[in-house]
Amino acid sequence: MDYTALAPRIKTWGLELGFQAVGIGDADLSAAEPRLLEWLGQGWHGEMEYMARHGALRARPAELKPGTLRVISCRMDYAAALENEEVSLRDGTRAYIAKYARGRDYHKLLRNRLQALCERIEQAIGPFGYRVFSDSAPVMEVELAARTGIGWRGKHTLLLSRDAGSWFFLGEVYTDLALPLDSPAEEHCGSCQKCIDVCPTQAIRAPYQLDARRCISYLTIEHKSAIPEELRPLIGNRVYGCDDCQAVCPWNRFARISGEKDFAVRNGLDRATLVELFAWSEAEFDERMRGSAIRRIGYERWLRNLAVGLGNAPSSPEVIAALRSRVDHRSALVREHVQWALSRHERLAA
Repeated sequence: MDYTALAPRIKTWGLELGFQAVGIGDADLSAAEPRLLEWLGQGWHGEMEYMARHGALRARPAELKPGTLRVISCRMDYAAALENEEVSLRDGTRAYIAKYARGRDYHKLLRNRLQALCERIEQAIGPFGYRVFSDSAPVMEVELAARTGIGWRGKHTLLLSRDAGSWFFLGEVYTDLALPLDSPAEEHCGSCQKCIDVCPTQAIRAPYQLDARRCISYLTIEHKSAIPEELRPLIGNRVYGCDDCQAVCPWNRFARISGEKDFAVRNGLDRATLVELFAWSEAEFDERMRGSAIRRIGYERWLRNLAVGLGNAPSSPEVIAALRSRVDHRSALVREHVQWALSRHERLAA
């Protein structure tokens, strides 16, 4: 088989299917494995038990999919708009939701596109070994993508592209095709450390070192128990995820608006208020968040996060009334955070 001729065809098919960049990299992650194990050993994964459970498997693609020789990394932009995030964050009455979660859940869309790419390859060359991933298995997607040349790992640990910033999703195809390798991209962060300086909870301990236990995205999405009290005031009105380290990155001047309809904002989540969202019943939450990544955290953690946001909001009769409406909620987790929020307003008023 002429793999040299096949590689550019794969990239063309990927672009035709709606990806904005496609690269091909090696599946050997042995050099990255010690760093992964060190990170896990520090306990920086917090309550993400699955990270420790899979351990080194994340750095061994050929064990996850036997026969893997290459990884095809694909980038899909998701920003529905390029607004100034500071406007939403300064307005303490509004709920800030990470850009990626304002539309439909990306997992199925990316997985379907990756599958379509593999089917296109199969039509051209016949059956071959592959498996597609979209943040759905132990895969070091940033490490792999950086090896393909579609970007480099920024100091905040996310992938960066000179012509697209970082507002994008990544997906991968593990394959047994011996395709020619693309060259890794050069790093272009230089001496900049805006992402480190801006982090509200100082979760980025040093360049390329993220303590997830302090990361607002982790705390509002992956963390299942009570949010540490000392971190709650630092969360502000961020109720699902956090974009601060991306929003401040100079390379996002070159980010592009996505044309994917599935990534368009739903339920007014780019400008909804904390009080408005806190008033949703569980049935409303389930219905409105159907098809959304947010639905996966469940109603209880949704209220927990909003209670923290309300505790940090400017005091008003509407905010106090909203919190009091949940003071006897059946969930002890919700009650704890509501009581903290009310106590915070009482202290500020004293």
